[in-house]
Amino acid sequence: MNILVTGANGQLGTELRNLSAASKNRYIFTDVNELPGVETLHLDATDLDAVRIVADTEGVDAIINCAAYTNVDGAESDHGLCDLLNRQLPANLAAVAKERKALLVHISTDYVFGGNASVPYKEDSVPDPTGVYGATKLLGENAIQSSGCKYLILRTAWLYSPYGKNFVKTMLRLTAERDSLKVVFDQVGTPTYAEDLARVIVDLVDGGKVLESGIFNYTNEGVTSWYDFARAICQLGGNRCDIQPCHSDEFPSKVHRPHYSVLDKTKIKNTYAIRIPYWLDSLERCVERLRG
Repeated sequence: MNILVTGANGQLGTELRNLSAASKNRYIFTDVNELPGVETLHLDATDLDAVRIVADTEGVDAIINCAAYTNVDGAESDHGLCDLLNRQLPANLAAVAKERKALLVHISTDYVFGGNASVPYKEDSVPDPTGVYGATKLLGENAIQSSGCKYLILRTAWLYSPYGKNFVKTMLRLTAERDSLKVVFDQVGTPTYAEDLARVIVDLVDGGKVLESGIFNYTNEGVTSWYDFARAICQLGGNRCDIQPCHSDEFPSKVHRPHYSVLDKTKIKNTYAIRIPYWLDSLERCVERLRG
């Protein structure tokens, strides 16, 4: 089976690259950006014809879309590019997937919800995005669902890894550099280790386990705030920084960030019989990798 990966130089794409080394299938990693020392096929997936050419040339049987515009604040002033990457790009991939009768695995986000709930969001909870980022990601989901292709949409949240820019790497640096730090405590969710998510994707795609199209939630297990997350990172990193809780309004943002974005993972656990690691256990594994 030939599996095309878009956005392959990002956090999730890099973890997929690592895990695919043991796969019996052939992965074709693509990205619009090149990284030094990384062999990636150049592909601008916002160009439908370019996607079609690569998919036909490589005989693609499945597509894993890790490409997205993820700058939540930047999206508010860059609506055009955000829409292109979060709506049009997955629409292109869905169109090609339908033509080739291929599976499309697409990564979505907790930001499709408004964050005003008091219980974990289920896949059929009513979406209510509050900003451009969440709205365009929802439009991307809708485009895939209406395309007629076979798809697996995975909603995730608070993604981190040893690669790229993310909260864990930022907190490790800041808690090592500073004596004190303020982190919001009134935003609650669940961190997601990119390696864990990548492992689920590879298992489902390699194993041909995706029999029906659908939306599934996936994060690590448990619930925490950004404040508690930061404290755990500091401790695991062996740093001595005085981290104090603060309210979200102390850090003004162009968009309302969800105060509660916990995702219910019952559906994916029951459907595919998977066990999901606890967020703190996964964080420990990631920090160990970062410390070498």
